[in-house]
Amino acid sequence: MCGIFAVIGLTGDPLHNRKRVYGLSKRIRHRGPDSYKMDVSIKEDGKQTYMVHKRLSIVAPGPSGEQPLYTDASHDTTFIANGEIYNHGHLREKYNIVSENKSDCQVIGHLYEQNGPEFIRELDGMFAFVIEDRKTGTIMAGRDHMGKIPCYIAYGKDGSVWFSSEMKTLVDDPGIAKYEIFPPGHYYIREKGETEGKMVRWYDPKWVTDVEYIPDRKADYTELRETVVDAVKNRLMADVPYAVLLSGGLDSSLITSIAVRHKKESKNTFGADEPVHSFSIGIKGAPDLIAARKVADALGTVHHEIHFTPEEALDALPDIVWHLETFEQVRASVPMYLLSRAIKSYGFKMVLSGEGADELFGGYLYFHKAPSAAEFHKECARKTTRLHQWDVLRANKSTMAWGIEVRTPLLSQQVCDYAMNTDPEQKMIRMNETDEDGHPFLEKYLLRKAFDTPDQPYLPDEVLWRQKEQFSDGVGYDWVDGLQDYANKMVSDEQFANREQRFPLNPPTTKEYYLLREIFEEHFVTGMENGDCAYATCPFGKSIACSTPEAVAWDPEWEKSVGDISGRAVKNVHVAGDKFDLKKDGAGKDTKSSAKEKKPAEAASVMAIIGGHAGVRGSVAVKAAKGPVKSGARALGGRGRAAVKSRFVGLRAVRASAVAFA
Repeated sequence: MCGIFAVIGLTGDPLHNRKRVYGLSKRIRHRGPDSYKMDVSIKEDGKQTYMVHKRLSIVAPGPSGEQPLYTDASHDTTFIANGEIYNHGHLREKYNIVSENKSDCQVIGHLYEQNGPEFIRELDGMFAFVIEDRKTGTIMAGRDHMGKIPCYIAYGKDGSVWFSSEMKTLVDDPGIAKYEIFPPGHYYIREKGETEGKMVRWYDPKWVTDVEYIPDRKADYTELRETVVDAVKNRLMADVPYAVLLSGGLDSSLITSIAVRHKKESKNTFGADEPVHSFSIGIKGAPDLIAARKVADALGTVHHEIHFTPEEALDALPDIVWHLETFEQVRASVPMYLLSRAIKSYGFKMVLSGEGADELFGGYLYFHKAPSAAEFHKECARKTTRLHQWDVLRANKSTMAWGIEVRTPLLSQQVCDYAMNTDPEQKMIRMNETDEDGHPFLEKYLLRKAFDTPDQPYLPDEVLWRQKEQFSDGVGYDWVDGLQDYANKMVSDEQFANREQRFPLNPPTTKEYYLLREIFEEHFVTGMENGDCAYATCPFGKSIACSTPEAVAWDPEWEKSVGDISGRAVKNVHVAGDKFDLKKDGAGKDTKSSAKEKKPAEAASVMAIIGGHAGVRGSVAVKAAKGPVKSGARALGGRGRAAVKSRFVGLRAVRASAVAFA
């Protein structure tokens, strides 16, 4: 895992531009604290290419893994990459790739030369990369299937194209016309002489590209278990010490158990004979700390328990929003951010984490109210394809803030495709029914049952069949409640009553989000020429217990509320739900509900599109036009793209909208 920053086709004085690029790339130094390199190429017409790599060395530490990368001494193919290619050994052997550089990402350039841009389909891993073919003048960039590695693309006023691991490098350079999320599962290609490139979807399983697709294949528990185990084993590839994040819930406990049991079987893993280290965090007495300690004792890990206070969490809010580059996922990001700092101090560089299971298998508590198997599947698809703006973004940026790489085995292509091509009837929650062993069909039943192996148990029954607890809740209810209390003190009733004037675009429905939106604007919007671009990278819409806006329609009471991402918002399901105050929409306001506070379906239409589906698959740009979006290749450009833009005046967002990949 690293930080990458590339500018291709830049005009102007090279000396000035190098300083300019260096200064911008410093903003992602936290992603690559181990080394820094820049490749500069000046063409005959004076246009320049800058490729910057900030390295966090996990595989092949030292000079043998340095970037930028080249396929040979001519440097005709120059490239940079962020991430891990877990099948690089197989690809080296298959394509007879010989190179002194031992980086797992070295195969990217060689595969491009041999197979062209479609080589990306052969990569098994998490990645974002940029290639400049200096022989043909072709530019290519790509991003992994789930967007586990963050990536943004920008278009220069001079026709240049920019790529960056984080948005903060792009927000205020006067030469940038606009920037946006580089969509997951796509690659960008621009041939010599072209003024516009095109985005091509490479990750195109039917569950992603066909919104009406409902699978009917029955899952095999053994196949599912082996698929998950293989994903974990592959992600133990490392030449440095690593650990696991253990909350005590099902997903992190399974990852930990598999790592403990199968570590010696993994290829190229560090310390194969050493015990696995696990980390948990919470306010003292939090549910996760208690559960994690029980799991760690049962599995025999070297367990580290980190504590924090609500006050320490509140201190970190501005830094969290700066690193996340969004106002969402803050509740869960704060403890992960604080935990990552502690993990770094112990000398670890990589951690395994359990993100993905709740989306793939319907693990959130609101799935109890799914009206049908078909809608259950569609919600899983919506949640999974938007992860690059939610849990995946949070996991990557919260940890990389301290130079820690996070790996998410449950979001491997193999696990994703297996889970999302499984009959959703097998995922439906039926708490009033039990299987032959007496277990209820609760959240993520498929995953639980796949690892219910009594002869060689992966987990104790009380862990394997424990109810879902959202991370931000599990670290201690005092943190969530403390954040809300803090927002109530920081945002006056008068300010909140005038929120429509303060935030014309989807005004926040709670003081918590008013506060977070203020922090976000201070970092990325106020005084920025492209402030609308920052907002266009963020998702909007009401949520119940981490639902999509569309799923809010499953319950009339949810539609009437302001929404809340806490699992406690699902009454009669969460054990603490009856005591949770889910406020009605409009509570605390002096005026009638604003027309700008959209109903779930309307809010969803403001979400962006990453291609393949009409509607709401992620957020690349705020959608201003209705109707289907064509899949496959689409033209992308800088100055010539249709867009509706406006400027931000001071702290007030006048208007922010853009046509997404028209």
